[in-house]
This record gives sequence, C-alpha cells and structure tokens, in this order.
Amino acid sequence: MTKQYKAAALISGGLDSMLAARAIQEQGIYVEGLNFFTGFCVEGHTHAIRKKDQNRPKRNNALWVAEQLGMKLHFVDVIEEYKEVLFNPKHGYGAHLNPCLDCKIFMVEKALEWIKENEFDFIITGEVIGQRPKSQRKETMPVIARESGAGGLLLRPLCAKNLPATIPEQEGWIDREALFDFSGRTRKPQMALAERYGFTEYAQPAGGCCFLTDAQYSVKLTDLWKSRGSKAYELDDIMLLKVGRHLRPKPEFKVIISREEGEGKFLQGYKNQYVSLKTTSHAGPLALLDGQLEPGDLELAARMVARYSQGRNAEQVELEVREKDGTTRTLSVTPLPPSEIQKGWLL
Repeated sequence: MTKQYKAAALISGGLDSMLAARAIQEQGIYVEGLNFFTGFCVEGHTHAIRKKDQNRPKRNNALWVAEQLGMKLHFVDVIEEYKEVLFNPKHGYGAHLNPCLDCKIFMVEKALEWIKENEFDFIITGEVIGQRPKSQRKETMPVIARESGAGGLLLRPLCAKNLPATIPEQEGWIDREALFDFSGRTRKPQMALAERYGFTEYAQPAGGCCFLTDAQYSVKLTDLWKSRGSKAYELDDIMLLKVGRHLRPKPEFKVIISREEGEGKFLQGYKNQYVSLKTTSHAGPLALLDGQLEPGDLELAARMVARYSQGRNAEQVELEVREKDGTTRTLSVTPLPPSEIQKGWLL
C-alpha cells in the first residue's frame, strides 16, 4: 500500500498560510494545522470590543481558515515560552518590537517537536521570498530551516521553486512542479491562486495580526517595561495595552481611559485589579489607574478623565472613585484644560 504522508501547516489565519496548506492538500497529502498563541495576535477579540469595528468579522481567522480547508487545527499556547523570544531575540527586532526572524525560528522549532510527537512527516509554512523585510528574505530562509532544526523537512509551497528542493520533493512525496515560485511584496499571484481554488473570502492579504509590528503598541509595551523596571508581562497586560487611551502624566502611574462604550465595558472586567474612575454627573469614560498614586495624583487623574467626558466644559464634574476592594467615594473636580495635557503624556 502507498503510504499516506502527513504534513503540519503553520496557520496564521492569513491568505498565504491558507494557500500553502491547500496546495499540499491538492497533492493528496493529509494536512493538519498548528496555530501558536503568543498573546499578541487576537485580532478578532479587539474587533469584538470596539463599536467602530462592529461590522468586521468576529472570528478567529485561523479557525475559520481550517474550516474552509476541512482541516483539523491545533491551538498551542506558547505565551510563557515566547517571552524569551521577545525579551532576547538573537536576530534583533524589526521596525518596532517585532522579533520576526526569531519568532519564525521558534514556531518552526515548535512545529518540529509537534510532528515528531505526532508522527507527521514534514512542515508547511506560507512564507514567500521578499514579502517581509526581516524574516522572509532569500538569505534568511536557510537560517530558519537550520536554526529551528527542521532542515529539509520545512517546505514553503508558495515559493518552493525559488529554493533548493526539500526532503518531501527529493523523496517524491510531492511533485515539485506543482509548487510555486512567488516572490516579492505583490499579492496578485496569491489572489489569483485563491480564485483558482475557489476562495472568495479571506483575511486582508497585506496584513498580519501581530501587535508587535504596530508602532503605538510597541511604545506602550516599552513604557510598561520601563515603569516596572524589567521586561515582564502577563496576558492581562497584553490585552489592556490594546484597549483605551493610555496616558502617563507621571513616571509612577498611568491612566487608561476608554474611548467608546465597548472599551468601557471591557475595562469593567479589570475594576477589581485597579483603582477606577467613572464620571457620574456627566456621560463619560471609565478609567483604570495603573501604578502607585502619590498625594494629588488621584485628583490629577480625575481631572484628566473629566476632560474626556461630556462635562469637559463644566465648572465641576463628579466622579465615582472605586478602590480595588470595591469601596467607593465621590470626587468633584475641575476638568483639566487641553493646554495642561502635555503631549508626552499620551503613549
């Protein structure tokens, strides 16, 4: 009997990984998907929070891709292991705090462990030469294969013809001629292939959901590390950095102010972990206070929150101050004039 070869595909939820997996399925290979959860890619979650994103799909794109492909998908929690990659990337960061090359090496290494444990034969990724300036260059492709330990077991179907033949090609498990030679940043070949496969819907082709590639998010994460005196974070920190307006008027504390109703509802879930402020005399946002408050800091924070409420032009705005233990009290303040909100406060 002919052996049924099996491949594990790294599924991000984007178009490229979707096409790479389908290309190998088309050759009769059994494919299952792997999605490594670092905590920094929860696009569907943030869409669900924000009212302005209410018309965008509320879904996990990786799970949705697996459903389109009729493929089993495994979610692998790597939050703790990934910290070392983020804190000390051997190959450095990209434009912001994105350790893209080290990240790819790490994920392929984890995939290699998975295929050995589950008796699969090789690994698929959706990488395309020249598409990413840090991790997807012709000179970095061998680095990923070598440093992950995957070697010839790592196949990139979308650009395979631009690279040396891998073990699945050499051994005849798959037909190299049925693979592709995509390169560069244009997505036209991928979109044409999607049409050929009958995919009429897919995640934004030019995107990526990793918040570490976002300039504003990287500033907030750097600020978090600086305020704590060490490179450390938990999942709640990751989530909170994605929500609200973050202002640091003093080194010792930060104010997180909701920008809309959806964010306010989300921040309510953290009221037992932080001192919170909510305007009561006027409609306004919910705010969390992160850090150590010195005398006068609470009033300053309250004046900032009042500034972003409907009472911004009122003489006095009343707010409810809620402590972590649930006790509450009322504070009346004068909204902070725009001229006193310093540009450097906003992260």
